[in-house]
Order: sequence, then structure tokens, then C-alpha cells
Amino acid sequence: MNNLNSVLLEGNLVRDPEEVVIGEAATQMAKFSIAVNRFFKNAQSEPVEEVMFISIQAWGALAKSCLQYLQKGRGVRVVGRLRQERWTDKEGGNKERIVVVAEHVEFKPDPNSTSKAEQAQELDALDPEIAF
Repeated sequence: MNNLNSVLLEGNLVRDPEEVVIGEAATQMAKFSIAVNRFFKNAQSEPVEEVMFISIQAWGALAKSCLQYLQKGRGVRVVGRLRQERWTDKEGGNKERIVVVAEHVEFKPDPNSTSKAEQAQELDALDPEIAF
């Protein structure tokens, strides 16, 4: 039986996506990080901003579109699942991290795009799993 493992995040890219090619089959992956902000008031009613930096991985056709259309600063909404990665470092220590494997990515309007026509062209070129 599978337990629920689903996440929905919205934020802005911290840097341009990075392409990674895996194995002999040359499977394409796009790695990028997004900043997700949370605003709240503390016990003294002072405003506080909390920022989390989340690592995202997109694979296959989704990776290709992310590499083509995303750049630093662009807003995205990511639907995906959490994956725990474990490895041993050079000193023999055990390391781990949690990443989000994207299953769906919505691109927010490109702030550098000069027209709605350019954004419509992006939309026409995208896989159905990707949306604006």
C-alpha cells in the first residue's frame, strides 16, 4: 500500500536550471531551486519573513521544457513528491537530503517577456504536463 506523498509549492527560481544527463540512456534531468516565502507575526506581533530554499528535480520532457523556459527569478508552481537521497561522503560519513521530484510545473508569466504573444508561443510549445 502506498502512503500519500504529495507536495505543492510556489516560489521563484534562485538560479537558472542546470541540466544533468544520467546514465547510458542519456536521461535528461533539470535541477533547480526555488525560494518559498512565508510571512507571519511572532509572539510580539512583529512581522517575520521565513524563506526556505527547496531543491527541485524534473525529468524527461518536463526537464526539457524547464531548461528551455525557466530562468532565475521566474515564478513557478510545482506539484510533486518528496524523495530522500542518501550517500556516503569522502570521509565515510552518512549524508541525506530531501528533494522534490516535479510531476507538474506551472510557469508564471515571464517578467522578461515583452508580449502576450511570446507567452502564448511558449504555451503552444509545452508538453500537456506543463502549464502557465
